[in-house]
Amino acid sequence: MSDAIDSRRKFLKTSSAAVAGAVLASGNSAAAAANSASVASLLVAANAPFDGGDLKARFVYDGDPPVRKPAVITADQDFCCKQNILEEHVVVNPANRGLANVIVWLYLARKDAPPTIHPSYAETEKAEVHLDCDGCRFEPHAQVLRTTQTLLIRNLNPIGDSAKIDTLSNPPINIVIPIKGQWRQAFPNAERMPARVSCSLHPWESGWLLVKDNPYMAVSDADGSFVIKNLPPGKWTFQFWHEQAGYLTEVKFQGKTTAWKRGRAEFEIKPGENDLGEVLLAPGSFAT
Repeated sequence: MSDAIDSRRKFLKTSSAAVAGAVLASGNSAAAAANSASVASLLVAANAPFDGGDLKARFVYDGDPPVRKPAVITADQDFCCKQNILEEHVVVNPANRGLANVIVWLYLARKDAPPTIHPSYAETEKAEVHLDCDGCRFEPHAQVLRTTQTLLIRNLNPIGDSAKIDTLSNPPINIVIPIKGQWRQAFPNAERMPARVSCSLHPWESGWLLVKDNPYMAVSDADGSFVIKNLPPGKWTFQFWHEQAGYLTEVKFQGKTTAWKRGRAEFEIKPGENDLGEVLLAPGSFAT
């Protein structure tokens, strides 16, 4: 932890010097810069750019891909039975064994200072993020949302649908959405863990929503790949979680079996690409 703090202090010290130089170059007094409450707030206020680092990896199911079973359709069968819906608790690409829907986020302990947000995220800071009821399932199955953004839940089906989101730090919701209707929902508080999304009308519909107060999070795609862009340089801890496995605590990584206690691992982020390569997960991690 001390190494991580030192690394962040070094980054902030270098960045603050660059900001101070920019203030002097623009003709403003050094005293004006000194009025900032902290280096971090100075960086944010000045929208100071920094060379961010991209963390990327690909999660691989280390075995024969499991065959997904058809979902049990118990309501609105005339429409939903035509959608060829499969169970989604473990989704493995049969072509390359990539594992979808692993949720990765920057882990911060209670005493950790919030990360500096790269200016590239300003455009989406207050964006609407979609979670669709489409084809009698939620799309995407796992979604991430910043506390400054709004979740737009749309019903694209020709039947009524609903969305129940079991948040803990925010009031949970349970809403019915009419045909082609939509619902906007704010979640102003960060959630510690992904919140379950379900449908009161269609019990097989499920999903997950992670709400954080920073943008440094991602969900692995159909090939098992994810990328978190423009992280501040330094040592950071990341959380790895999957709905069936829970915390990803044992992985094969860089040629050896590695324990990630409580699904967390620390990596040093350098400017540019930080590619972890393939992260292999044993089938036993997903046993029911």
